[in-house]
Amino acid sequence: MKKRLLIFNSALAPYLIDQYNNLNQLFELEVVFLFTNVINQSFDQQKLLSLLECKYSFLLKGISYKERVFRFGILKTIWRFKPNIIISYEYSFTTQYLILLKQIRLIHQKIGSSIDDSIEICNHVQSKVRFFARLISIKHLDYLIVLSKEVSQFYQDNFKLRLNQIVISPILQNPDRLRNNGDEIVKIANIYVQKYQLKGKKVILFVGRMVPVKGLNRFLKNIAQILIKNKDIIFVLVGNGEEQNSIEVIINENQLFDNVILPGRYEGVALYGWYLCASGFVLPSTYEPFGAVVNEALIFGNKVFCSKYAGASYLIQSDNCGIVFDPLNENDTIDKLYIFLNSIDVVDEINMMNKPLLILNTQKDFIAEWKKINKD
Repeated sequence: MKKRLLIFNSALAPYLIDQYNNLNQLFELEVVFLFTNVINQSFDQQKLLSLLECKYSFLLKGISYKERVFRFGILKTIWRFKPNIIISYEYSFTTQYLILLKQIRLIHQKIGSSIDDSIEICNHVQSKVRFFARLISIKHLDYLIVLSKEVSQFYQDNFKLRLNQIVISPILQNPDRLRNNGDEIVKIANIYVQKYQLKGKKVILFVGRMVPVKGLNRFLKNIAQILIKNKDIIFVLVGNGEEQNSIEVIINENQLFDNVILPGRYEGVALYGWYLCASGFVLPSTYEPFGAVVNEALIFGNKVFCSKYAGASYLIQSDNCGIVFDPLNENDTIDKLYIFLNSIDVVDEINMMNKPLLILNTQKDFIAEWKKINKD
């Protein structure tokens, strides 16, 4: 008999599909979403939900405070599903409520929480509220789900958690699923190459929201002179957001019209086409709990120029995968970018064979980690 696992999470994002489907193989799983979409995103939820193989439901009524919510119906959902294990997210109101329910003996299940922090965020907690919420919560949670070995070690060292209390479960996607529609992705990539005249150019790709923590303004200013002197380098920023206007100002001020492309926001195979026609990928974030786009870029054979502040920077384990840099240090950014540019190729013939995987399949590690709570 599989154990029954109930997960409360904010909303469904593309990078969670494979994780939930894999968990559905190990547990009898139900995922409860508290929002209809990711905050400040507009993912095609109908398509994403169609890819889920597990049960799912929504709790949408409750009390909101800024981006924090408390949803009505949590206890009723637990009584209905009768899980063995309950996993919440972060040190949220939902997590605090589960701890309370267990303390007053309305529930008796083991409870845990998924913590998306990078090691940088662990060491420099962004607010006093979160600092104290973490301090209090850790004493009452049976499990933590974290993204890396470094974060696991942090909780072992600083909070005396045992290794079997911590599940290391990075946000990694199934390469086979992402690369499945190869012919269609190649066709889309060739359209981009022709439309934007990318052939023979070194194309550096960014994918994500154009918001301050992504560090795009700083990064673009730092590399402006490199772009001006090298017309064969193209910087493609896929996405949108509040900083798009300021990015356009930087482009105008530095006359980067031939070097920087802002094609808009894409998802699904339309996004994968951009990965396929890129020479390399950049994530210049100054704050990034993980950065699922790093995994996506590696799946499509792109070396990554990755901020050291991104949790996913640990995926850059060799020069073959890319380079880690400090986006807050202009000299480090420029010096390492030159090395990165020399390591990538110009865009040529587009096919999947030319973009082999730069990341290993982690299915065995995933199963081994989640067995920690499956065997208790």
